[in-house]
Amino acid sequence: MAGHFGRPGAIRKGKKGVKVGSGGQRRAALEGKGPTPKAEDRTYHPAYKRKKAAEAAAAKAAGPKLRGVLRIPSGHELIAGRNPVAEAVSSGIPYVRVFLVGALANDERVATVIRNATADGVPMLEVTRSELDRMTDGAVHQGVAIEVPPYEYVELDELVDAARFSFRKGLIVALDSITDPHNFGAVVRSASAFHVDGVLIPERRSASVNATAWKVSAGALARVPIAREKNLVRALEELKEQGYFVVGLAGEGSQAIGELDLADMPLVLVTGSEGKGLSRLVRDTCDVLAAIPIASQMESLNAAVATGIALYQIDQKRSA
Repeated sequence: MAGHFGRPGAIRKGKKGVKVGSGGQRRAALEGKGPTPKAEDRTYHPAYKRKKAAEAAAAKAAGPKLRGVLRIPSGHELIAGRNPVAEAVSSGIPYVRVFLVGALANDERVATVIRNATADGVPMLEVTRSELDRMTDGAVHQGVAIEVPPYEYVELDELVDAARFSFRKGLIVALDSITDPHNFGAVVRSASAFHVDGVLIPERRSASVNATAWKVSAGALARVPIAREKNLVRALEELKEQGYFVVGLAGEGSQAIGELDLADMPLVLVTGSEGKGLSRLVRDTCDVLAAIPIASQMESLNAAVATGIALYQIDQKRSA
């Protein structure tokens, strides 16, 4: 008698027997398999061998792990190079360790660092050049570096108080969105040269005190206090309430910085970023916008250069 029993896909052999249709069989075959691994994670694939070879080459280039005693704690910075280190140590910068490559004691700059470290009771550790290369991420260290603890920012009121004990009227530099630590360090260096009480920076979108800033400032960061506030506009308003006159540097300023009569009042000089200049809210907070006259073929000055020129102009007026 004809029937459907001759069709293999329709055979049933109980609950645990063959499943009806081929689809069920294929699903069962795929049970337990996850997503397909990446080619580089399959041990039989050429991409896996290439990945392992790259990892081995990177490990070889990195060399052996640094000795535990050479690890730098989080938040600490390294200042490297004979001149930057000698200037930083001579300026009174706080430092906690000196790292030296052997046979450098005959260099006068290094000898000065060794004498100061010995007098201050600061530990000195001998390292190899390859170790110092890795500790400084390949920077030019010339065989010497010092470890600097996290910088201690001051409160805004401390900048105001500093002016009260000075024979000059208060002078504060405020930086609006200066994110380059080279510019930041250069500004602090100029601030030290022209009798500035301190530098004000915002917590966000601003360079902070790091190894690069220390190096560029040539030790000035040990002499010029830095205040860091959450809201720069509010900090400027507080200074205005305490009698400060706020001058913003801007190419379209209504007056030249050298024409302002600024000798007899506490002053805040505000510099913006080289690209965007002063932000709108900071600009609106300034009492006046002042410009530095430059040749017409030049669009603008570097922020640190502009700040240095303006501070020189102010210092000349106050010294007259």
